[in-house]
Amino acid sequence: MKDYQTTLIKIKKEISKVIVGQEKMIDGLLKGLLSNGHVLIEGVPGIAKTLLIRALASASGCKFSRIQFTVDLLPTDITGITAYNKEKGFYIVKGPIFGNFIIADEINRAPPKTQSALLEAMQERQTTIGKKTFPMFDPFFVMANNNPIESSGVYPLPEAQIDRFLFKLYMEYPTNKESKEIIERNITLQKFEDFNIKPVITPSKIIEMQEYTKSIKHSDKIKDYIVELVDATRNPKKYNIRLGKYIRWGASPRANIGLFIAAKADAVCNGNSFIRPQNIKNIAHDVLRHRILLNYSGQAEEIKTDDIITEILSKVSVP
Repeated sequence: MKDYQTTLIKIKKEISKVIVGQEKMIDGLLKGLLSNGHVLIEGVPGIAKTLLIRALASASGCKFSRIQFTVDLLPTDITGITAYNKEKGFYIVKGPIFGNFIIADEINRAPPKTQSALLEAMQERQTTIGKKTFPMFDPFFVMANNNPIESSGVYPLPEAQIDRFLFKLYMEYPTNKESKEIIERNITLQKFEDFNIKPVITPSKIIEMQEYTKSIKHSDKIKDYIVELVDATRNPKKYNIRLGKYIRWGASPRANIGLFIAAKADAVCNGNSFIRPQNIKNIAHDVLRHRILLNYSGQAEEIKTDDIITEILSKVSVP
């Protein structure tokens, strides 16, 4: 059994140079990275969503690109274009999608056709420009954030796009104590470079950690537990889920895969060599909250999918 906890602690230490608090968010991003998945972050403006992602990218020692999504952004502004020059002829100009860490900033400010430019890269780890297809860098990690409080000039993410994200994380307000520290240590008074975030891992080390995460052991009972949790989102009456009446569509098959690999990542973060039921419980909300679609009654009554997941976890029998 390998101990990667020390490496993860070093990454957290570097991130803490610029980010105050937000331990749950940092843990969520690291689990997403270990799972070789992608993460969507939601939170009000000004709570350091972009800064957190940038800090993680810097501590990773990887090449990163930041894409500011705007209403006039085109898919080719992300993927790249086929250009022509009299001397060179036709040639490919690769877009910012070609990097290890991709920061998709305020992804909901661009229309769905532009958001969908990320789909091929996120799911198939390749991007097509013109008639040529190029593999993505390895590791490849998309970290997107969106603003949930504005309705003017923003577009909801297509369900097919949301489903590609392994996690959806909610970033909360800092505490009063943390807010006092943020006043002293903030990006307005200093440049990002002044925080001197050092890369503590390399791309090859990340790939090694991702491969180790895949090797975490499990039992058939664990797989049964995962299947039943997802089935409860589709057939809530079968499990006597009271809030199930507000579900329009349950989680997709990607939820099974997501719970499985994310539970392995949680096991690695906790120094375990096999999946325990608690590992699944630890990541269930992050994996499922964006994969359960509410019906009109649920939306009208402002039912939270997190509450549905909590009830499911309490009523599906634990192996």
